[in-house]
Amino acid sequence: MGNVLNNLGSSVSQAVRARKRKRGADESADEGGDGSDLLDQSLQTPKRKKLVSTAKYIYQALFKEERNSDVTVHALGKQWHLHKVYLSQSPYFASMFNGSWREADEDYVHIEIIDPKITIESLYSVFGSLYMDEVVLDPKEIISTLATATLFQLDSLIERCAEVMVETTTAETAVLYYEAACEYGVKTVKESTFGWLLVNLLSFYHRAPRWLRLISVDLMVRLVSSADLYVVQTEFTIYLLLRYWMTLRIFPHEPAQDGAEHPQERYFAKRTSNVPFLATPQGGPFRPAFRAMRLQNLLNHHVDIQILRADKIIPMKWLHKPLLQQWTSLLTIDQSLDRLIECDDRVFLESCVRCGRILNENVLHKWRWTGFHFGLDLLLSSDTRSLRIRRHHRTEHERLLSLRVKRQFLVRVSLASLNELRQIKHQQTTPIISITLEKNEDTQLLVFDQELTFPVLVSLNMMLVPPPEEAPGKGGRKAKEKGAHPASSSRTSENQSAGAGGGGAGGGGSSSSTGTVESLDGGSSSNRVLLPNES
Repeated sequence: MGNVLNNLGSSVSQAVRARKRKRGADESADEGGDGSDLLDQSLQTPKRKKLVSTAKYIYQALFKEERNSDVTVHALGKQWHLHKVYLSQSPYFASMFNGSWREADEDYVHIEIIDPKITIESLYSVFGSLYMDEVVLDPKEIISTLATATLFQLDSLIERCAEVMVETTTAETAVLYYEAACEYGVKTVKESTFGWLLVNLLSFYHRAPRWLRLISVDLMVRLVSSADLYVVQTEFTIYLLLRYWMTLRIFPHEPAQDGAEHPQERYFAKRTSNVPFLATPQGGPFRPAFRAMRLQNLLNHHVDIQILRADKIIPMKWLHKPLLQQWTSLLTIDQSLDRLIECDDRVFLESCVRCGRILNENVLHKWRWTGFHFGLDLLLSSDTRSLRIRRHHRTEHERLLSLRVKRQFLVRVSLASLNELRQIKHQQTTPIISITLEKNEDTQLLVFDQELTFPVLVSLNMMLVPPPEEAPGKGGRKAKEKGAHPASSSRTSENQSAGAGGGGAGGGGSSSSTGTVESLDGGSSSNRVLLPNES
């Protein structure tokens, strides 16, 4: 038995040693044998490596040191010794060197610069970019670089300038970038900066004189007339902003501090002349901006009308037609003769009421925009996830409210969150929606997108009465979805039921999370926001 076990152990040991020898031999063959398959594959695969020094060498030797120059470019009193082959990347120079121009056979080019925005520094930067595969753009010089790139028709550089301008749009640069985009035809920058101004004009520029005074009359007309303007509180804040802006433009050398009343802002009310200021030669240039306002929406509060009369800026005859339209609509509703509100998008956007506010915190908010709104008392509420609207109807105020069982109106809601540069990082907008509410009925307007972060700007477009009969396009569209934006309300103060007060222009503070309803209006000549317990 012992011999059998010994023989079995010996056989196993020999088998193991044999396998080790064979494996070792195979490994040795792989290492020391032919083993060329992987090596051949590696040698036959091209490797792409960038010679970083090549572009730098070209830039240094040909542009900065001006070696082997074959053309001299003279502009703004300075000469650059450059190379036609590199300059020909520009269509401006390519047509010059390859056509029948005199410069095609000469080695000297004189460029007459008439654009004051083009500087020696921007010429140096643009010429240098033709010798490099990348360009460094300084935001402080970006408008000059854009002007120079436009002169030489360098589309790729214009696109890079546009990208930098969109990324660096701020309160300081928005108006300057917009004007440059209009001048040089850069559509992306024009749209981006105009959108920035629509959101920030009343929420940020309202008392920022150093930037507000830069806005031209033409730009102000576009902003004031846009349905996408984010109004803070009611449309009367637009009038207050225009009055302040006009003061800044008329008295450019008067010192003005951010957030403070301009020393000359009461100049209009103190004038001894009874001639409206806009009817004078001095006020004439500003007339288009005030004409762009929706005058019918400035007549919803008796205090606002008192301010309009005291300022003597707007001719009273401008208000005759809007007042007649408002009174006619009121009588029609009082007799229950009002018709279904339906119109196409263009008519809605041209005549709708614009209201707004800022939700600073992620808490429960309740508010109304005060002023007369044809017997509708509409309450807005935000519970951090959604926005709702309610037709508030209290029996103690029935004589001030519409007694119609159902009331219909059109609304559109826009929400926006901003980044640290006050650029829109997320925006949410509903379509134009038709809503019908019974007394004390509410409905959800929209659910907040998850990308929205606080503070959130709320903008409302609303139509409470049918557009005037003569309005073009009437009846071309009927909104049918349910749910939308905030609305206005009767002037009755919510102090009697929930504690609220009127707010001055430019306000829009948050209400508390206790459910207290805050009333917002533009019925104040100052920009101070009244607290809920103030009269």
